[in-house]
Parts: sequence; structure tokens; C-alpha cells
Amino acid sequence: MKAFRTVLLSLSVFCVAVLLAACSDSSSGVALGTLERDRVALTATADEVITELPVPRGEYVSKGTVLVQLDNRAQKAEVERRVAEVALAQANLDEKRAGPRPEDIAQARAQVAASQAKVVETETAFEPFAQLESTGTTSEAKFDVVLSARDVARAELAKNQENLNELLAGSRIEDIQKAEAELGIAEANLKFAEKVLDDLSVKASRDGWLDSLPWNLGERVTSGSPVAVMLAGDAPYARVYVPEPHRVKVKQGDKLMIQVDSVDDPIEGEVRWISSDPSFTPYYGLNEDDRARLMYLAEVQLPDSASELPTGVPVQIKLP
Repeated sequence: MKAFRTVLLSLSVFCVAVLLAACSDSSSGVALGTLERDRVALTATADEVITELPVPRGEYVSKGTVLVQLDNRAQKAEVERRVAEVALAQANLDEKRAGPRPEDIAQARAQVAASQAKVVETETAFEPFAQLESTGTTSEAKFDVVLSARDVARAELAKNQENLNELLAGSRIEDIQKAEAELGIAEANLKFAEKVLDDLSVKASRDGWLDSLPWNLGERVTSGSPVAVMLAGDAPYARVYVPEPHRVKVKQGDKLMIQVDSVDDPIEGEVRWISSDPSFTPYYGLNEDDRARLMYLAEVQLPDSASELPTGVPVQIKLP
């Protein structure tokens, strides 16, 4: 029993010490945290196999560098098909704008002349039968034959004449507008196909370090899954937790001194953001003493001269 009391007393002393230390930390005027950079996740746009990983992890890359190449053979074929559709639509539009060829017009004129000659021939043959039919000296069947031949010749002449008139008038403005619209649709489809092809080459969207490649060469990725993770930005920022008693003294744009572990001199940084909400229990659920242990997440940007500092290093900031 005496041993049990000794242990219980030791635990009580330890708990009190922890509570006192927590209270001391929250009111010491020091914000603790680590150096971080913006994490940029680049995702796959299609369910395809990874064919190339040209950049190793940890390399510094500039914006536009290809980090992951997905299989693009099928999409290249689609782009070629769209290119052919654009060429076809362009040729159709050029044909509409140019109008009929002189050879087509000459051929239509010849057909009209032939039809006119046919009409003269059939009318010449019809006249005697018309006189005989009026006197009743010819059969009705023969008269119907020559009458039908004359009417067919006249109809053929009218048809060929309309065809010639259409060629002479050229393309209608509506036909040209339709061909222009078809060309526009084909060009839009080509641009979309080229965009899909370009997206199969996953490129760096910002300057920074390639931190992670979650998929291996030869694996088939799922659309929307991250295939490369970058740490963007030249200089890191300090992500720290500001104790509640000092929250009102820290605002965006303030200059604060940052002490980085293993770096002798402190570095001046600028507060780029501070949360308006506490990170832990909401203030209305705590009493006056407990509220002092609330923490507010803040980000303090380091200058470009600190660009060589790695992420994850512990830091502390002396608060106003």
C-alpha cells in the first residue's frame, strides 16, 4: 500500500508539472513550428500507363518541365484524325467560296444547247401530226408519242437551263456560312484533342522541387490520382502556432524574427496569413484559464535568401 501511494504521488506531481509547462509555453511569447513549402499535387487526366519518369525525386525543376509521361499513342491517332477533318472542312469551304469551275459552266452550256436542239427537233416532228390530228387523219397513239417526245425535250431544256443558271449564280451565302461553321467545329475538335494529348505529359505547374512520385514506371494510373507532388516556391515559410494570449498582437504583414534550428542568426520573415479560428477546442467551450492554451495557425514567409533551407526543420518565433 505504501508503494502504491508513492507511485500515485509521483503521478500527481508529474501531471501538475505538465500542466504548468503547458501554461508556461502558451504564455512564453514563443510560437513553435516547422519550415514548409506549398505542396502541389499534379494528377493524371486519363487511365493510362506511365511510359517515362524523366526527372528523379529531389530535383529542382522549372515550370513546364515534363515530370511524368503517360501513354499517348491512342490520343496521337485521335489528333491525326481531327487534323484530317479540318483539312476536309477547309477544302469544302474553299470550294464553296471559289464557286463552279469554268469547265462545269461550259459543260452546262453545252447541255442547254443540246436540249434546245432537241426541242426544235421534236417540235418540228410534232407540227405535222398536230395538223393531221385536227382533221382526224392520224391515230391517237402516234399523236401521243410525238406529243410526249416534245414535252420531254422541253422539260429537259428547262432542267439544264436551271442548272446553268445555278452555276452562273455561284455559291449561296448560306452554303458558305454552313461550310465556315463546319470548319469551326472541326478546328475546335482538333484543339480539344491536342489539349488532351498535351495533358498526358504531366508538367510542373510552378518552379520547385519534385518531392514525390507515387506511381512507378509501367503502372497504369487511375484518372484523377496524384502522379507527382512538388514543393513549390523558392524560399520556405514557417508554419507556427501562435498562443491565444498573443493572437491580438500578430497580424498579416508583421515582421517577425525566426530562429531556425542549426542556423546561428535569426531570419526576419513576414506574416502572410494567420487563422481566425483556433486549431483546437473552440473558445466558448473553455474557461478563462483554458482559453490561454488555444493556438492559432500562422504562416510566416522567409526571404529569398533562405531558399536553400530544407522543409521540415523546426523553428521558433519570438512574438511581440
